[in-house]
Amino acid sequence: MMIVVAASDDQWNELTATRTHVEWRRADSAADFEQYKHADAFFCLTGHEVPTALHSLTKPVIINSVIHTLAGLNLPSNIYRINGWAGFLKRTVWEIAGDANEEIENVFKSINIKINFVKDEPGFISARVIAMIINEAYFALEDNVSSKAEIDTAMKLGTNYPFGPFEWASQIGIENVLRLLQKLYLTDSRYKPSQLLVTEATEK
Repeated sequence: MMIVVAASDDQWNELTATRTHVEWRRADSAADFEQYKHADAFFCLTGHEVPTALHSLTKPVIINSVIHTLAGLNLPSNIYRINGWAGFLKRTVWEIAGDANEEIENVFKSINIKINFVKDEPGFISARVIAMIINEAYFALEDNVSSKAEIDTAMKLGTNYPFGPFEWASQIGIENVLRLLQKLYLTDSRYKPSQLLVTEATEK
């Protein structure tokens, strides 16, 4: 199984480090995928825009698109969405949006990743939940409930989360969290971003 990947260094390492049985090829960008038309699948994990070059591919293409949906991007049926936020590519179970079929299932079996097909909606499930937890932590900080470090410790001890909300925000990138919250807030007021979160994200 040959899989071609356009990714940052961190994304490349998360995806490939423990999956050495796969024939991975790294491309500088999705525009270079044309050189590997014999590949079995493609991962386009960089950027927030979907390159037009992907439309000419017929094999499965997996894109990092937490916020934008396949329907909204008007993408063909061989393209799938995943959450490529920092930390998520190391997981052994992934959420994926797109048309379930044997070809895409075989791709993920070959790299030892279990996939759960979910609705083609902004944020999937886990990113929505994590973004909401981070947002609530910022509201608590605004209200002087406690410090960032104490909130992180309390959440890890009280809920057995692997990270506290501020640790999650730092790992994922607070600007990514803000973009998702802003997208969700367009249709649901529960996702209104904390002003402190907005300030920190926009000052970066």
